[in-house]
Amino acid sequence: MPKPNIHSVTHDRLLDLVPTGPAWTVDWSEVWSLWPELATLDTCPQDPIHHAEGDVGTHTRMVVEALVGDSNWRGLPDTDRANLFWAAILHDVGKPAVTKHEDDGRISSRGHSRVGASIARELLWYAGSPFVWREALCGIIAHHQLPFWLIERPDPKRMAIETSWRCRPDHLCLHAKADALGRICQDQQAILESVSLAALTFQEAGCWDHPFVFANDESRVVFFELDDRDPHYAAHEAFPCTVTVMSGLPGAGKDTWIRKHRPELPVVSLDVIRNELGVSATDNQGQVIQAAHERAREHLRVGRDFVWNATNVTRQNRSRVLRLLRDYGARIEIVYLEQRPDQLHHQNRDRPDAVPDAVIDHLSKKLEPPQLWEAHSVEVV
Repeated sequence: MPKPNIHSVTHDRLLDLVPTGPAWTVDWSEVWSLWPELATLDTCPQDPIHHAEGDVGTHTRMVVEALVGDSNWRGLPDTDRANLFWAAILHDVGKPAVTKHEDDGRISSRGHSRVGASIARELLWYAGSPFVWREALCGIIAHHQLPFWLIERPDPKRMAIETSWRCRPDHLCLHAKADALGRICQDQQAILESVSLAALTFQEAGCWDHPFVFANDESRVVFFELDDRDPHYAAHEAFPCTVTVMSGLPGAGKDTWIRKHRPELPVVSLDVIRNELGVSATDNQGQVIQAAHERAREHLRVGRDFVWNATNVTRQNRSRVLRLLRDYGARIEIVYLEQRPDQLHHQNRDRPDAVPDAVIDHLSKKLEPPQLWEAHSVEVV
């Protein structure tokens, strides 16, 4: 069998491998041969208290078999069924990167959900999976443990509402049930009861199979900013200006989009500022960011619409500029552009200020596309 290659897997192939009736049989030899990241799971240990079944590969197969045997999963539309199937296959793909043997003899894998979502995103990006489908799957992976402990949090209803904007709660709980059944542990029944209580919490919060409905966009943005915000409060919407925040890897086409859709607006461009200051993309960016913030403030002080043009491909980087814009009361629209890997590298090489391919590869592994709750509007191109 040829060595698996991230470039050889296609989305159509993923769909072909989703089990169907009447047998509902998983072709494990084909599934497990797709990516080397899956084979690695077979040698990754787990804490025997929570996973007496053994390694992550064994657990993953048990979870998937539990999901495929669930009549609720079998009754889903084809697209959703495929989405949850591959979420189950990849839900613990981040464990090998973070698993540690602790001093007390226990085994931990803290942070594996977030890391796993990033790995899955890159694999599915190369596979050409549709953006919405891919991000729904990554949302499940990033939050797949939440139903286990949601009810124990000080404000589970608030967390349920937040989660409904990050992934679909009914699908999340369906996965969590399979995750609980796909293990050997003393507290399995307690975990299943926690999942049931989480499902009830989502239902009571009014966000079981869709994002919680806020009164308006500002109400949603403020809810995610303030811990004590009433989700039913209708915020007043009056903005002195609108700022378009670009997001996308180098070569995604941000400059082209601005010229076509916002030609009349001034642009605060980190690339332009770097050129003016003689700072390369691999140098310390502190001076560049400081200059960009000052130029943005000049527009914000007079209530002028403008465009903020930078990669902004991680939530941490976006949060800094979004906080500045919110301090001035601006309405924020994020425009995220994404290309297939081959097209992205081609477009980058054609740019006069092309960045090294290694920089793009590094950024793609950290990629966190903007989510709908981050701004008043988010457009995906």
